[in-house]
Amino acid sequence: MNKAILIGRLTRDPEIRYTQTGKAVATFSLAVDRRGAKDGNGPKADFIPIVAWDKLAEVIGNNLSKGRRVMIEGRIQIRSYEGQDGTKRYVTEIIAQEMEFLDSRNDTGQQQGNTPGGFGGSTVEDEEIPF
Repeated sequence: MNKAILIGRLTRDPEIRYTQTGKAVATFSLAVDRRGAKDGNGPKADFIPIVAWDKLAEVIGNNLSKGRRVMIEGRIQIRSYEGQDGTKRYVTEIIAQEMEFLDSRNDTGQQQGNTPGGFGGSTVEDEEIPF
């Protein structure tokens, strides 16, 4: 099974392009914090390239910007190409299949540490739950 689930913030605004057949493709990078990297030794985040296609790419292009916190679910893809110097190069990226917003547009870049699980958003009181 090839499945990746990432939670992080966009490092830049998504780039939206269209293929010759009219399919939308969005590319961006997600900064994903490393667990246990808060001691000051080594990198604190990984910067993971994400690619989304079709309707998901359009939703991403219309709604996401640098700093937005999202959850991306997809698959890992490794592809290769030949560089201008003739050497074979490899690219590892996540092909997004689902995306969830974890903050609002107004929360961009702000810390969301006060809710259970650290996922951001609003808390719900027990009496507001309908079951």
